[in-house]
Amino acid sequence: MFGLLSTWSDWATSLSTLSEHFPVLVVVVPMLSAPLCFLSRNGRAARGISFFALLSCLLMVIHLLGRVLDEGVVSYRLGGWPPPLGIEYRYDQINAFVALIVAFVATVVVPFGQNKKAFRVPAGRTNVIYAVYLLCTSGLLGMCVTGDLFNVYVFLEISSLSAYTLVAIGAERRAMMSAFSYLTMGTIGGLFFLIGIGMLYQMTGTLNIVDLSMRLYDVSSVRTLSVAFATLFVGVSIKLAVFPLHQWLPNAYTYAPPKVSAFLAATATKVAFYVMLRIIFTIFGRERSFEQMNLDRILLPLSIAAMFMGSIAAIYQTNIKRLLAFSSIAQIGYMTLGISLDSLTGLVGGIVHLFNHALMKGGLFLAVACILFRLGSVKIDDMRGIGRRMPWTMGAVVVLGLGLVGVPGTVGFVSKWYLVLGALERELYVVAFLTLVSSLLAVVYVWRLVEVAWFSDPKPGIRMAEVREAPLTMVVPVWALAAATIYFGIFTEHSAGVARLAAAQLFGGTP
Repeated sequence: MFGLLSTWSDWATSLSTLSEHFPVLVVVVPMLSAPLCFLSRNGRAARGISFFALLSCLLMVIHLLGRVLDEGVVSYRLGGWPPPLGIEYRYDQINAFVALIVAFVATVVVPFGQNKKAFRVPAGRTNVIYAVYLLCTSGLLGMCVTGDLFNVYVFLEISSLSAYTLVAIGAERRAMMSAFSYLTMGTIGGLFFLIGIGMLYQMTGTLNIVDLSMRLYDVSSVRTLSVAFATLFVGVSIKLAVFPLHQWLPNAYTYAPPKVSAFLAATATKVAFYVMLRIIFTIFGRERSFEQMNLDRILLPLSIAAMFMGSIAAIYQTNIKRLLAFSSIAQIGYMTLGISLDSLTGLVGGIVHLFNHALMKGGLFLAVACILFRLGSVKIDDMRGIGRRMPWTMGAVVVLGLGLVGVPGTVGFVSKWYLVLGALERELYVVAFLTLVSSLLAVVYVWRLVEVAWFSDPKPGIRMAEVREAPLTMVVPVWALAAATIYFGIFTEHSAGVARLAAAQLFGGTP
C-alpha cells in the first residue's frame, strides 16, 4: 500500500516537473513527431503518431491557458538565459487563446476520414503528408508562443514551406500552380516581414518583443520607424490575405486536398492575424499605430471592401470549395475591421471572430470533404438533392452556414454583435450599417447551398441514389465543429470572455 502511494507521489511529482516545460513542449512535440511519421512508412501508423502528438499539444495548451487565466503571463526561458539576452516563450491571454485554436483544429482534422482518400494523395505518400502536417502545426504554434520577433519569422517560414507542400499534393493538376502562386506571394510577404525586423533591430538592438516595444520610445522620432511599420504590416497582410493582397488564397483553398483546406482555412490566417495584433498593439502600440500612422484610415476601407467583394465573389462561384475560399476573404475583413475600429469592443469582435471563423470554416471544408468522398464532385450543380442522401453532412453545412450569416444562437452572431457595437461606440453609423448589409450577402450564398441540397431534384446523369452518408470517422469531426458553433454561440464566456481579456491587455498596451 505504502509502495503504491510512493509510486503515485513520484508520478505526480514527475508530472508537475514536466508541466513546467509545457511552454516549449507544445512546439517540440509535433516537430519531433514529424520525422517519426516519415520513418514509419505507413499511413495508419503516421496518423496515429500525429493524433497522439497533437492531442498532447492540445492538453498542454489547455493547461497553459488555465495557468494564464489564473496566474497571468507565463514566461519560459530557453537554456535558462534571461530575456532579452535569451529566447523567451511567453504565454498571455491572446497567444494562449490562438494556440488553443490551432491545437484544437489540428487535432480534430487528423482522425478525419481514411488516409489516402481523405488527403487524396498517391498511395505510399500518406506518411510524408502527416510529417509535413506536423511541421506546419509546429510552425504555427511556434509563431504564437515565441517572444522573439526573429523567431516569429523562422516559424513563419517553417509553417509556410509546409503549407506550400500540403497544397501542392492536391489531386488536381492545378494544385501545383496554386502552390506556386502561394509560394510566390508568401515569399514576398516573408521578405517584407524580414526587412521590417532588420530595421527594428538596427534601431533598437533587440529582438525580444517586450523589450522592443519599450525601446521604440527612444527612437520614436526616427523616420525609419514608419518604414519598418509599413514593411511589417504589408508582409503580414499578405500572409493574412488582407484585401487586395488575397490573390493566393482562392486557388490555394480550392485545389488543395480537402483535409488540407480545412486545416489551413482554420489556422494559417488566424495565426497571421495574431501576428498583426502583436505588431500593431504590442510592438508599436495603439497610440503610435492609430494616432501617428493613421492605420485606421487604410485598414477600415480595406476591411469593408473585403467584406463586400469576398461575399459578392462567393455568390457567383460554381465550385463549393471556391465559394468557401472567397467567403474566407470576407470573414478576414470582419477580423481586420475589429482592429480598424480602434475600439475595445471592436477589438473583442475581431479576436472572437478569429476563434469563431476557425470553427465554422474548418467544419465547412470538412463537410465538403465528405461530399467529395461520396459524390466525387464539388460542383454546386452536381449537389442537387444531396441533402436527402447525406442528411447529417448537409445538416452540419446548414448549421455552419447559419454561423457565417450571423444568426442568433451561433458564434457568427457573437462576432458581428461586438463589431456593430464597436462601430456604434465610435459613432461610425455607416460602418455599422455596412456590417449588417454584408451579412445579408452571406445569406445569398448560404441559401444557395441549402436550396440546391434540399429543395432541388438530382441533376440528370448524377446517380444520386448510389450516394450515401459519409463514414462516422468523417461525420463526427464535422459535427464536433458544428456543435461547437452552437455551444460557443450560446455560452460565450469561454470564447468572448477570453477574447475580452486578451483585447483589454492589447488595447491597454500591457506587454
